[in-house]
Amino acid sequence: MTYAITQTCCSDATCVAVCPVNCIHPTPEERDFGSTEMLYVDPRTCIDCGACADACPVDAIFPVDSLFGAREEYAAINAAYYADREPEPASGPNFHAWGAPSFARSLPSDFAPIRVAVVGTGPAGMYAAEDLLLHTNAEVTLVDRLPVAGGLVRYGVAPDHPGTKGVGETFARFHSHPRVRMHLGVEVGKDITADELAAHHDAVIYAVGAGADRRLGIPGEDLPSSIAATSFVSWYNAHPEVAPEAVDLSGAERVVVAGNGNVALDVARLLVTDAASLAGTDIADHALAALRGSAVREVVLLGRRGPEDAACTSSELLALSHLPGVELVVDDHDPRVGLAIEGAAYGSAAAVLRGVRRECVDWSRPPADGRRIVLRFHSAPVEIAGRDAVEAVRVTAGEGEARLPAQLFLRAIGYRGMALPGLPFDEASGTVPHEGGRVTGLPGTYVVGWIKRGPSGGIGANRTCAAETVGTLLADAVAGALPAPAHPARAFGRLVRGRSRQVVDARGLAAIDRAERARGRDGGRPRVKFATVPELVAAARGRRRAAG
Repeated sequence: MTYAITQTCCSDATCVAVCPVNCIHPTPEERDFGSTEMLYVDPRTCIDCGACADACPVDAIFPVDSLFGAREEYAAINAAYYADREPEPASGPNFHAWGAPSFARSLPSDFAPIRVAVVGTGPAGMYAAEDLLLHTNAEVTLVDRLPVAGGLVRYGVAPDHPGTKGVGETFARFHSHPRVRMHLGVEVGKDITADELAAHHDAVIYAVGAGADRRLGIPGEDLPSSIAATSFVSWYNAHPEVAPEAVDLSGAERVVVAGNGNVALDVARLLVTDAASLAGTDIADHALAALRGSAVREVVLLGRRGPEDAACTSSELLALSHLPGVELVVDDHDPRVGLAIEGAAYGSAAAVLRGVRRECVDWSRPPADGRRIVLRFHSAPVEIAGRDAVEAVRVTAGEGEARLPAQLFLRAIGYRGMALPGLPFDEASGTVPHEGGRVTGLPGTYVVGWIKRGPSGGIGANRTCAAETVGTLLADAVAGALPAPAHPARAFGRLVRGRSRQVVDARGLAAIDRAERARGRDGGRPRVKFATVPELVAAARGRRRAAG
């Protein structure tokens, strides 16, 4: 029985590397890689060995005969990718021609160890660190402004996606690597300067992501109950920079979300999911309590364009259509909506909506009983109305406008990179100018991830992004283009400990992990996160008050 890749695929191609018959595509060498929503197993080629399932870092690959519920359709989805592709002639069970071998990390035999600092411990930074540690003799310094590692794996992935969070375990094995030094709780631009960091290392890779949110620029956007979806995501993931009281769900029956990308779908799903089903996840305690007492019955997702241009992946939309106890509805206010859905190509997000009920929603009436998510396309918010809080959202409707009564508004229209002191910055794109990852005008300085390419691509996209940046760095090292560090290796540790009182090393990070897992054990949860910086630092130092 063949295997199939499912919703949580991160596309980092770990499975491709272990497949003995080359049946998982697109591969990193193929033109389609990075442009498809996920990777796919060819059922004509798969020999049922299970190597891909064992290697998958996000638990996304299963035997076809074990798929049920929302996953059941992935057998057909995987097969459909190959429907128009003729098997290439080959002997044995392998229908796909192998590419030429690639030796991307070919270094001189006398290549001397280099010291590289990686700023940011999310997927982009850790893929870069992994590449350096596995393919070179480099010494790596991991730096993060928060006193805990993980980045968007810890604070961006929804708590009901534990498989996706599993990639964090893959990265964690490098935290205690003998050639790694970890300094968490150190902010570049505040505790130390970019010049000081560079003076202690041969090279510095910035993997600082895109920490800001995009704004709509419409009246009412700054009302108290109008917030960024990025803040909402951080809130339910116990990010220490978002207070527990930042979100109030007690009086909100209808929530309007601007955007229909995967983040918008995440927040919509969390708002209407039965809180009891989240009790076994690592969701923040304060968020779980708020969702238990929530009055939310309806979430409206606004799409500026039609369903054929929906920003979400078809797999996330498919999962939304199978959400227990929640009805998915398409607002049929515009004739273009139905035409686009009926004419959508198989496998597209719009095609997923063919079996979803369509109705012309009467917005003058309060939300119906039960819980539902409404997809409203061809609608852009033009004003958020209300005196002291959100009361309604005025949106475009064909050539006119419609008024949607609501008590909470979330904007989920994307992330944006922020300028870092000491580095050039392109305000238009929200990225650091670079060439192949090399920062323009700063020898020995590099970028990777969203701060390099903009906020696009999932976890796996960072692997190929990191490979390019590390390749550029190593080429510079071989060419003798890296400036030599002005200080010995141990001097950096003394510098940061003198600047910040909350520095956490690998031993402290392990203590945080043990304490959070211990807190979750009694409730049958994977962990209960510490939600403030003082709690994290106290746990790192083994103080009893943090684990109580």
